[in-house]
Parts: sequence; structure tokens; C-alpha cells
Amino acid sequence: MRRLLTFWGFLWLAACAMLVVSCRHDSREVSRKLEFDAFVPIYNRHIKDWLLTQQAASEKEAAHIAKDLAASQGEAKAALAIRAEAVRLAQEKWKFRRGLGDYLKVASPAEVPTDLVWTNGMDQPEIGDAAAKKGGVFRRFIPSFPPTLRPIGDNSNNSFRGDLYDYIDMPMVNLHPETMEMIPGLAKEWATSADGRTIYFHLDPEAHYSDGVPVKAKDFLISVYLHVSDNIVNPHSKQYYRENIAQVAMYDDLTVSVSLPESKIYAPVVAGAITPAPPHFYSEYGPDYAERYQWRFPPTTGAYEVLPEDVIKGASITQTRVKNWWAKDRKYYRYRFNPDKLVHTVVRDESKAFELFRAGELDTFFLTQPQLWYEKSEMDPVYKGYIERVTFYNRYPKVPRGLYLNVSKAPLNDLNVRIGIQHAMNWQKVIDVMFRGDYQRLNAFNEGYVMFSDPSIVARPFSIDAARAAFAKAGYVQEGRDGILTKSDGTRLSISVTYPAMPQIDRIFAILREEAKNCGFELRLDGLEHTVAYKKQMQKQHEMAFGSWLIGPPTPDFHQFLHSTNAIDENGNLKPQTNNTFAWHRADTDVLSEKVRTASTAEELKDAAWKLQRIMHDEAFFVPGYSVDFVRIGSWRWVKWPDCETTHFSPPVVYDPHETFVFWVDDAVKAETQAARRRGKSFSESTRSIEGYRAKSPESKPTPEQPGKP
Repeated sequence: MRRLLTFWGFLWLAACAMLVVSCRHDSREVSRKLEFDAFVPIYNRHIKDWLLTQQAASEKEAAHIAKDLAASQGEAKAALAIRAEAVRLAQEKWKFRRGLGDYLKVASPAEVPTDLVWTNGMDQPEIGDAAAKKGGVFRRFIPSFPPTLRPIGDNSNNSFRGDLYDYIDMPMVNLHPETMEMIPGLAKEWATSADGRTIYFHLDPEAHYSDGVPVKAKDFLISVYLHVSDNIVNPHSKQYYRENIAQVAMYDDLTVSVSLPESKIYAPVVAGAITPAPPHFYSEYGPDYAERYQWRFPPTTGAYEVLPEDVIKGASITQTRVKNWWAKDRKYYRYRFNPDKLVHTVVRDESKAFELFRAGELDTFFLTQPQLWYEKSEMDPVYKGYIERVTFYNRYPKVPRGLYLNVSKAPLNDLNVRIGIQHAMNWQKVIDVMFRGDYQRLNAFNEGYVMFSDPSIVARPFSIDAARAAFAKAGYVQEGRDGILTKSDGTRLSISVTYPAMPQIDRIFAILREEAKNCGFELRLDGLEHTVAYKKQMQKQHEMAFGSWLIGPPTPDFHQFLHSTNAIDENGNLKPQTNNTFAWHRADTDVLSEKVRTASTAEELKDAAWKLQRIMHDEAFFVPGYSVDFVRIGSWRWVKWPDCETTHFSPPVVYDPHETFVFWVDDAVKAETQAARRRGKSFSESTRSIEGYRAKSPESKPTPEQPGKP
């Protein structure tokens, strides 16, 4: 709407012309103070009132369910009983939270329990290689320039924020990227309360920001303030902190606690994920935050900072290793974050980026796509040993890539139709034709979480007979001249699939459409520009949508995809802008989704997660597509990767091996390689497969044959 000025808009601008001076004066009077202390009592009252409202709503719902239970029988009564238990747990949660007192709390050191058992996580293996060298410049490309450097607010959740913040900033407690055990970050040690809901942290007294200012407990409360205040447009953060964090309290400069609404597995990681905000940097925070801080990088607790002179808008961003980084000699961090600088150059065309890599202007490049691995990397720099290729098998959970069926749309509200679609999608042909057979068929939503994923679930295979049999049960028994099945009333078996229009995805759905037609099913292709396709899916206007979500370890997530609160509102209308694009809502999946989110033991989480996976399979509203259990990377030989007892190339629980920063740049090897290129000297060709972390299974396929010289 802001891009268009209507006729009335011009009239309004004309009417305001006389007020320009006063308007400018108002903008100069915008508050530029942090105002944290004034905010705390206001926000505490807001949360108190909200909790009262939630508790009252739960009590009202409990009374309503109790009345309906008395008059119900059979399946209806069983469903109400499940819902009644969920409401009871919610009532208990609201009662607990109200008993905590203030949401943001300044407490006395005497309030820290004396019987806590503290742990420090120092018993895990090293990360990285002791042979790593500090120094050098590492160069990669990014497809677009980020819209802001701000860590919060409008456009902050862009594709580059991981490089700027998520992989760099230190949380209080981290997860070891191989063992998935908890290791220290900003906290030197931590302890859990008897009820499992409150985690206490002792901050490392040496922890400080990149500008040398020490990290204090109050900085974590200020971080919450920045995320939930009305000075930013960030509804997701507001909802997250209100619903998933019960209290944040400080006791002295180095002691802080975070309470969760329920006890849960990995509670210290969840609670310890809050990162601090330096109050001196945000001293000018106010209503004009978005504009004032648009291109200002905050002091970081991590290894890399962005200096003002290293932001070349539209062209590149450079990260510089922090001098005297406080954690540079700490276990788990000392062999990582090795290059002095990380240069990210904007290259909007991937083909051009590959040519820059080929010329030695970029240091690494992903070669996971078959055409890059088998064709484009058949080049002299590889044959002469200048570029080394690696297939690295990781253990990252499978991305749930497939078709998301909107069960609110007919005929997708019919289970038989959904089962027929499962059998009509020939994903194996896509894998064989498009991906040279290197990828695998995905079997289930949230696959690959080790004990939290049910290995017995196998995706329904492509089968013309099975698809037609299921469609017949739904009433599609007549076949038209074009081979598409219809009901007796003439209703065609025709459903659209929405997806981002890209050459590779277009080819995927061209294959799926032709194979589906053999099953009597018309798959209408609805390829749209990426943002348009995403918006349509978020508005729940799609029938089927092709997509994937990156759900990180250590536990699966079902709540955002299956819970009824993310499907419908209180009036039963579809709720837009949530990730429940299935529009699925049922009492039993609500309860199980809550149990996955709040499970306090591994067995409890496993039981709920397996049941949800089975429901999703049986109800067939997610069609599993394909998955990849490896990444392929080309590296110029001066980029070195670990090869030691504790780390083979990279820790395994990573989506992108660059994220753990275990690589380094050897300037001596770089000089040697560049001199060899000038003289035409060659090194031994290097194409390796790192399989030490590879998950073994009976159906594992042999490693694909490596490409050779023509």
C-alpha cells in the first residue's frame, strides 16, 4: 500500500504542506534513550494481565468441556477427554507462571537455591583440529545483499543473519555438534531447579563484547526488552517470549535464571539460547530504532564482528576476527574461527559465482547438485589438484521436503484421495532422472532425529494400481478420454500444486505430472514467483504446496505444523500466517504436539514423536519427497579441513560444514598453489568421500562412483 499514492493521498500531502516545519521538529524530538527501567513494570503488568486472561479462558473451556462430556458417548467422548486433559495441563501451567511473580525480575543473590547441582559440560571431545592455523582471508559469495544489519526487527530474519549472528553469537549453553551434549557458551556453569522449569546460569567472568565491555546478567533482561517492545515490528518475538519463556531474573552481575512454562528435555539449551544485548550500544534505542540502527553492527560476544568500513552496500560484507576474543583459548572454541577475515561478495547469478570459484576468486563452492558434481567440476583446476572435492556424509535431521496437503480443501479432506496421491507421486523417478540416483526417498516428516524418529515408517511407493484403488474408494471410478478419473457426477480428479517457479523444480513437477496422469490423476502445476508462492501458502489458499522447513536438532518439532491453534481461530476460520499449512486440527495431535514440546524425558518425547509420525503417515497429508544425507564441497587446496581423532572434516550434526568454522586458510599453501598455476605445475587430484559419520542402514546404497577425467 505504501507504494501507491491515490488521488486522496495527494490531497492529504498538499494539506500537510503547511506542517512540514512542525513535522520535522517532531522527528527531532524522538526519544533516544534505552528506557529499560521504565519499561519493566509496564511489561510485567502486561504479562500479569495476559496470564489472568489465559487462566480465565482455560477455566471457561474446562467448564464447557465438562458439560459436553456429561452428554457425550463413544468417540466424541474420548476426544473430549483428551481435550480435557490438555486444558487441565494448561491450567496448571498458568497457575505456575502466576506464582513466579514478575516476568522480568531483579532478585537478591539469597534467592538462588542452595541445593542446586551445577554442571559445566567440560567432558565432551574437542571440536576442530589442533593443526588449524590462524590468519588469512576466506572468500565466499552471497546471492543478495542483506536488507539490514540489525539482529531484530523488520527484515532481520534474512538469509544472511546466520552468518552475521546465529553461527557467531554465543548463547549461554551450546550443543556439541557431534555428541549433542550440552557445552558451555557464555555460562561457565548451570543448574536446574527441582521442578525442572528454572535454569540458573553462572556467567563466565571473562566474557565480554567485541568492544571490551563485560557481559552482565542485566544484559539478558535488556535483550528480552528489545525483542518485545513496541519500538520494533516483530510479532513472532513478542509471541515467543510471552508463551515460551515464563521469567527472566538476575541475582547479581554474573547470575541469571530463565524459567520455562514446563519442564522439558534440553531445558538448559532452550533457556540458555537467549543472547545478551549490550546496553551501551542500545543507549539510543527508541521508536526510530529501525532507521537509526539499520546499518550498525552491535558489539558481539562471538569471534567475528563487522566494521563500518567493511559494509559496501550492494557489493560485499566482510567479517573481521575479534582481537582478544574472550573465548579464543576456551575448549570447544580454540581450534575454530580461524581466518582473520571472512569476505562475502554479492554474486546474484550462481553460474557466474561458479566461474569465480573456478578462477580462484572464491575459496569454496557447494557441488551437491549432480550437474555441478558430475559435469561442471570436470575441469582443469580439479584435474591439476588445485581444487579438492569432498563428499561429506553428515547426520543432520532430514529436511521435510515434499508436498503439504491442505485438508480444508476438497477433495483433500478425503483420506482415500490423499492415499491415492501418495501412490501417484513417482519421487523415485525424480531421484533417478534429476539427481542421478544419488539422493534418497524421504520416508517421513521429521525423519533423522535418531531415537526420536520411527524407523519403521516407509513412504508409500509409486504404484498405478494402488493409486487407482484408493481413488476408486473415493468415488473416482470413471475414466475420461484424457485418462483422468472422474466421479459419476463428472467431478474430475484434478488438484493444483503450488511451488516456487525455478528451472529445476519445474522439471521435477513435469515428471510428477506425467507419472500422475498414468494413475488417472491430473496434477495442475501452479509455479509462482518464490515470494508469491510462499504468501499463497501462508494464506492457506493452496491445495497442495511443495516446500521444506529447516528444523534443527536435537529434537523434532510438530507443534507449529500440527497444533490446532496454528490451523484455526476461535471461530473455526483458517488462521493465516502460521506454519500449519496442512490446516490440520485434531484433539489427539494437539496433545501429542504439546508433549513433544514439553517432554521432560527422552522416553516421553520419543513416545509422542513416534505417535505423531505414525498419524501423519496414516492420515497421508504430507507426501514425502526426497532427501540428501551428504554435502559435496569443492575447496581450493589452501582451504584446510580437520583430519584428526575428534573431527573428521567437520562435526557431523551440521547442515553446512562452514557453520562450525573448523576450516582454516593456509597462506603458505596458497602462495605455493598460485605459483604452481603460473608455472603450469600440477598436484595430485583429490576427490574424497568422508563416511565416518555416515548413518548405516540395511537399505543404504553404495557410494556413487566418483567422476573421472574425460
